[in-house]
Amino acid sequence: MHSRTVGEVMTGDVVHARPAASCQEVARLLDRHRVGGLPVVDADDKVIGVVSRTDLVRHQATDTHRAPEGTVTASGLMTTPAVTVHPEQRVVDAARIMERRDVGRLPVVDEEDRLIGITTPRDLLRAFVRTDEEIRAEVVGDVLPRALPPASAGVAVTVHEGLVSLEGTVDDGTDVPAAVWSVWRVDGVVGVVNRLTPRGTRTPAAPSPLGPAEKG
Repeated sequence: MHSRTVGEVMTGDVVHARPAASCQEVARLLDRHRVGGLPVVDADDKVIGVVSRTDLVRHQATDTHRAPEGTVTASGLMTTPAVTVHPEQRVVDAARIMERRDVGRLPVVDEEDRLIGITTPRDLLRAFVRTDEEIRAEVVGDVLPRALPPASAGVAVTVHEGLVSLEGTVDDGTDVPAAVWSVWRVDGVVGVVNRLTPRGTRTPAAPSPLGPAEKG
C-alpha cells in the first residue's frame, strides 16, 4: 500500500530569510513572493525559526518605543523553535501536526535539519484529491494482493466519490478485517463498504462500512 509522503507533495524551491535580515527585507520577501510566512535558516541552511506576516503585524502593534529602522531582524521576529517535518513522513501525519500546532506551513528538513522544502495545507490537500480510477487502481493493483493473496483476484472493487465497495468470496474470513483496514488507509478513500463473504457462508464478514470518524 502506498501512502503519500511529504516529500512527494512539498515545494522544493523555498523562499527563506537569514537571521540578520531586517524587518523591511522580510516584509519585501513576503510581499514579492505572495507567501504568508517563511523559514529562517542559519549559515548551514539549518532551520532555526519561522517568521510570518502575523509576526510582523504583532511587532508593529507592540513596538511602542519605535526602534530605529533596520535594527529589528528576522531572528528577533521569528517563532522558534520551528515546527518541521521530514520528507518521509506521511501526508496525513503532517496535516495532523499543522492542526495540533496551529501552523500554516511546515519547513521540510533532512536528517541534519537542513531546509529542503516547505509544505502548506494546499500541498497536503492535493494528496487527498484523487480520482476514483486512481483509488481503484491502487486498491486492485497493490492493497488487495498484499492483504488477500491469492483471493484478491476474485474480489470486485468499485469506487464512487471515494467510497470503496468490496464484494466477493474469500477462503479465509480472518484476513478480511485487515484487508478492509488497509483499503481504508489509502489516500483519498472516504469510506469502505465490505461485502466480502468467507467461503461457505452467506453473510458478509463485516457488513458495516467504515466511516470518516473511524479513520486514523
